[in-house]
Amino acid sequence: MRRVIAAALLLAATAGCSTAPAEPASESTADPDQIAWGPCTDIKRPDGETPARQDASVRCGKLAVPLDYAKPDGEKLDLALIKLPATGKQKRLGSVVFNFGGPGASGVDTLDQAAKALTTLRARYDLISFDPRGVERSSGVKCGDAAEMDRFTSLDTLPAGDETDQEVEAANKRFASLCQQNSGEILPHVGTANASRDMDRIRAAVGDAKLNYVGMSYGTQLGGVYATQFPKKVGRMVLDAPLDPTVTFEQRTLAQTRGFQKAYESFLRSCVKETCDFGKDQATANANVGKLMNQLTEKPLQVNGRELTQGLASTGVAAALYSELTWPFLEQALSEALKGNGEALMYLADSYTGRGPDGTYSTQMTSFPAITCVDTAERPDEAALRRTEAAAMKISPLFGSEGSGGLCRVWPAKGNDEARHVNATGSAPIMVVGGKGDPATPYEWAPKLTAQLKTATLVTYEGEGHGAYLSGSKCIQGLVDAYLLEGKMPGKNASCPAA
Repeated sequence: MRRVIAAALLLAATAGCSTAPAEPASESTADPDQIAWGPCTDIKRPDGETPARQDASVRCGKLAVPLDYAKPDGEKLDLALIKLPATGKQKRLGSVVFNFGGPGASGVDTLDQAAKALTTLRARYDLISFDPRGVERSSGVKCGDAAEMDRFTSLDTLPAGDETDQEVEAANKRFASLCQQNSGEILPHVGTANASRDMDRIRAAVGDAKLNYVGMSYGTQLGGVYATQFPKKVGRMVLDAPLDPTVTFEQRTLAQTRGFQKAYESFLRSCVKETCDFGKDQATANANVGKLMNQLTEKPLQVNGRELTQGLASTGVAAALYSELTWPFLEQALSEALKGNGEALMYLADSYTGRGPDGTYSTQMTSFPAITCVDTAERPDEAALRRTEAAAMKISPLFGSEGSGGLCRVWPAKGNDEARHVNATGSAPIMVVGGKGDPATPYEWAPKLTAQLKTATLVTYEGEGHGAYLSGSKCIQGLVDAYLLEGKMPGKNASCPAA
């Protein structure tokens, strides 16, 4: 939960509700021949190495789309795509397009890494994902060199007060200025409404009459906007870990702060249930984490020529709370940091900010604000930022912040509210999956998005972690796959126990 860029890298959007507009007729013209598929040569694992190929059939390609849809014959932008062709002998059902979240996550990288978990689906479908406009290979937003990014991501969030607020405001202004200098041409055009139009171009280019889609976290926003713009083009759509597009910056920050604090407390309870390396009971463990964070504000730990600041350490904690599977590693990281070794916490922070072993950054920390800030016309004033921060700090000193409103306040590109309005009236049924223990997209957002869409059914997952479909829950995976493969929509009030 970053004071500068908010705690959820897998989030976006804000506010509204509307009636469904007519579908844009001229925006979905594309031809399968427009995508030149070829070998994937630049996909990287998080450790910087080229991943082991699942098979030689995996293909990457590019699709040209309008930079500005108001000028469809004007300048073009190349979208980067990946395709994992269907593997089964049964009749192919078409394609499923994935967006794994962000805004700012690379679909090209992530689908390649998630292939093993999607073998059942891949038996009948081509699996496709893409880097949305402004992300990585699709004209990814750049906001400074590695040294600038190191300074920006390492900012402390404690102690709360005027001095810290002034440092953050100055950093936000410099960061926004660098984004304008390096990516000013694309900044006005990276919003979710345009990404949705891009997705319809992808649908047409792969030869599908309707879009089959799985969106996770921010991907639920993208899917909701698509279903609003193109309701008759919706095939089988699953929205996992949903966000509520009606929330303001303040509401989102407070909901996420509560979500991460709840997940942190669940982690502590799990840690002390047997033997916790940094505390015999929950109160002691929490006190030791607080002690560590306070120490880091005074004296960062040296890690391979870098400094583990309090800001990076809290980012590392947040990163590990996205999945219950990483809780044991978080226990180890905190225990080692309390003993003076911050390497594991630094690793967690780097995985969150997209910093590679060579010191270079992916665009996820730059694409996130670029898309978030143009997806809303909201620009909070100083009083709203301080009110938000004060309320968040009461909920959690570890995760409390002013949210992303501070950066959007100084963002160089104007925002609009098109992506805040979702209403899929007229679409095929949509499945929404919400998790009770999700820290980044709190469960309270799931029924709200479901209601706004009008055509959706909610499935509840009782477990921990951000996202349910790839969480290891056989129950959720079974329901989702049954819908995508056979068209079987779960009944009302369907739920699955924790995995």
